[in-house]
Amino acid sequence: MDRVKLRTVLGSHPHVQAVKSGDIRSDRFDLDFIEYTPTNTAFKPMVREQAFDVCEMAIVTYLMARAHGKPLVLLPATMLGRFQHGYALYNPERGTLGPSDLEGKRVGIRSFTTTTGAWIRGILANDYGVNLDRIRWVTFEDPHVAEYVDTTERAPKDKKILQMLLDGELDAVLGETSNDARLKPLFADPAAEADKWYAHRGVVPVNHLVVVTEKLAKAHPDVVAGVYDLLKRSKAQAGPAATPDLVPFGIEANRKPLELIVDYAFQQALIPRRYAVEELFDETTRGLN
Repeated sequence: MDRVKLRTVLGSHPHVQAVKSGDIRSDRFDLDFIEYTPTNTAFKPMVREQAFDVCEMAIVTYLMARAHGKPLVLLPATMLGRFQHGYALYNPERGTLGPSDLEGKRVGIRSFTTTTGAWIRGILANDYGVNLDRIRWVTFEDPHVAEYVDTTERAPKDKKILQMLLDGELDAVLGETSNDARLKPLFADPAAEADKWYAHRGVVPVNHLVVVTEKLAKAHPDVVAGVYDLLKRSKAQAGPAATPDLVPFGIEANRKPLELIVDYAFQQALIPRRYAVEELFDETTRGLN
């Protein structure tokens, strides 16, 4: 049987280097890597055109794509997981600001539908009692899923998010980091807040997983299972996982973060209903652990 060649986009994460370098490979298929920098620029063509066979994808983008019937299938292979408290900034020149002070403020975010944004808004709403509808959201990019109707205020095209924060045109921003000494984290001690949140929730916020096209999943379910196995072997070769594991593999290891981000995405009207974890996978990927 001819070898299957798969157009593939994965970020340069340590736990996929063995696959990207060719140290670990399959005797059944080849991964033809296409580089996108940053990786999130590949999400839109994957959602809208199924431009690749295998692609890293933000989980909220996938949830929204699924809600709109896009022919994509999720693999329980985390490419990027991180605690989110360090990805929110404010400008102290305009006064001290904390997570509970955002109602009535102008808050910038690259796109309202980013996964980091959804995680942080979920934290603000569920752990700090913030009414998200009372925040004036300012965005800079379209959603990856074209069908989503974005009702936020759009920043002028020539404006940059951190510069607007420095200039006092925004009160805070989500999804950004900066070494600029003039900016401070919205959560006063992000690491301590993350530790406290993890102790309470027991969840590592997953940002990016992997999707394949439905066409590939239906035509070659064995290849899809093989892609997952390759990624899992690559992760094992990268050494022992951190504690907690920031890039969990398998349905059960990802169940709690997936349940929580589904909950947050539903609360924020990004998806029309709460999906059960099993609904996010197909016959082949549902059995992967």
